Amino acid sequence: MIDRIASIATSTLSNALDDAGYHDNVMQGIHSVVAGSRFAGPAVTVREASGEFGSFRSEDFRVGAIIDAAETGDVIVIDGGGALCSTWGGMASFAAKFKGVAGLVVDGAVRDLEEIIEFDFPVFARHMVPTTGRLRMKVEAINEPIVVYGVRVEPGDIIVGDGTGLVCLPRGDAEKIVGVAEQIGQDDASALEDMKAGMSFSEAMSKYTKI
Repeated sequence: MIDRIASIATSTLSNALDDAGYHDNVMQGIHSVVAGSRFAGPAVTVREASGEFGSFRSEDFRVGAIIDAAETGDVIVIDGGGALCSTWGGMASFAAKFKGVAGLVVDGAVRDLEEIIEFDFPVFARHMVPTTGRLRMKVEAINEPIVVYGVRVEPGDIIVGDGTGLVCLPRGDAEKIVGVAEQIGQDDASALEDMKAGMSFSEAMSKYTKI
C-alpha cells in the first residue's frame, strides 16, 4: 500500500479523508524544512516533555532510543508540544537516513538545516532553531498514541508528507482511503484531458464531482 501512496498528493489524500469522515487529519502548521521532500510510511510515535534548561538529565533526551525504535520505511512522529528547543539535528538525520527511516515529523523544533540537506533526510517540523533540547527535553513514551497539532496519531498509522503538508491515514481505514484517493486522482487526470480538449473548468467541475 505504501507503494500505491507514493504518487498520491497530500491534497488528494485530504479529499479522500474528508470522504471517509476524517475531517481533522491534516497536520496544520508543520511543513517540510527542505523543498521537495516527500515520504509515506507507518508511524513510530514519540511523546516528549519540555522545560527550562536543566529541567531534565542528559540521558532523558534519548534520541538514540527513538531511532532504535524505527525500522526501514518508518516515519518518526514526535509530539514535542511545539517546544522552541531542538529535539533533532544533523547527526540524528544521518543515523536515521543510514538505517532507512523514511522521514521525520516534529511538532516542535529541529536544527542543523545544512546537514539535513546534505544527508537528504526528509524532515517536517514547526520550528527551526539553534537551541539544543538536551537538558530541556525528555522522552516520555515511544509507540503510544500521541497528538500532533490536534491530530491523533497511533503507532502504525500511515503518515504522508509532501510540499503541500502532512496527512495521517488511520491504519484501520488506510486501504479504503487510498482507494478513494486513487479514484479522485483518476478523475483529476480525466478532467485535465477534457480541459485540454476544450471543456471549461466549470464543466469539468460539474462532470467530476470529487475534484
